[in-house]
Amino acid sequence: MSEVVISSFDFSEYLKKSKNLIETALDDSLGPERPELLRSSMRYSLLAGGKRLRPILCLAACELAGGDLEKAIPTSVALEMIHTMSLIHDDLPSMDNDDLRRGRPTNHKVYGDAIAILAGDALLTRAFEMVAIRTKGVPPERLLKVVGELSLVAGAPGLVGGQVVDLESEGKAVDLDTLEYIHLHKTGALLKACVTCGALIGGANQDLLQALNVYAKGIGLAFQIIDDILDVTSSSEVLGKTAGKDLIADKTTYPKLLGLEESRDRANKLVDKAKRALDPWKENSEPLLALADYITNRDR
Repeated sequence: MSEVVISSFDFSEYLKKSKNLIETALDDSLGPERPELLRSSMRYSLLAGGKRLRPILCLAACELAGGDLEKAIPTSVALEMIHTMSLIHDDLPSMDNDDLRRGRPTNHKVYGDAIAILAGDALLTRAFEMVAIRTKGVPPERLLKVVGELSLVAGAPGLVGGQVVDLESEGKAVDLDTLEYIHLHKTGALLKACVTCGALIGGANQDLLQALNVYAKGIGLAFQIIDDILDVTSSSEVLGKTAGKDLIADKTTYPKLLGLEESRDRANKLVDKAKRALDPWKENSEPLLALADYITNRDR
């Protein structure tokens, strides 16, 4: 992992503390309940590790808006649940047909297709429970807006729509506009929801919400460009998932369209634009600025 330090801000320490906080909250979110098989499948994927970038973005945006980080934790968990659901479903034989995720067998390889689908469904609905029932001390009108954001990102305007276009595009020549549509919906939409939901809970004004929208769009596309680059330059052991699967599936990627050098340059420019959007809040935005740099400097 590349280390990014901005001024006196210790990003490595921030990342470590934030991730520990998230891991504890994720573990607590799926306590003893029945049926045990379903719970086991949900926990298998939800607690499988990962960067936890999405919930950390939520917490950082809440703090930037002047909110109480603790009040955003249930929503940060909800966002990771939606992300995990999308990974479980994405890996299914009827979708990307992948056997490896976060360094171990995918959910359906362990629990079978049917339980994997149901575990994803259960995580999606639990996400709304986290916001609507388990969040304390946040005005109802803010939570209603958060629920709306999650509804959009999890449905046809977000993850589902992006996945459909992605599947339709396999084996076809895809132009840059279509590729960006896929990634703005499959990847970017959820990253946008993370910063928007965190900011809403923190009571952000319209100016900050608009700036965070620009920030999220930039880091969302940059994240996917780096993913595409790593798919062809890294190994399965480093990535924790199957390397080269885009090539195998004959998918159009940024390196395929633009080449590696231009793709990385594009990612850097997107991150620079994202960071500039937060200039008016620069003194308080160190975590979000460091997270933007981390996206283009990561190795997995």
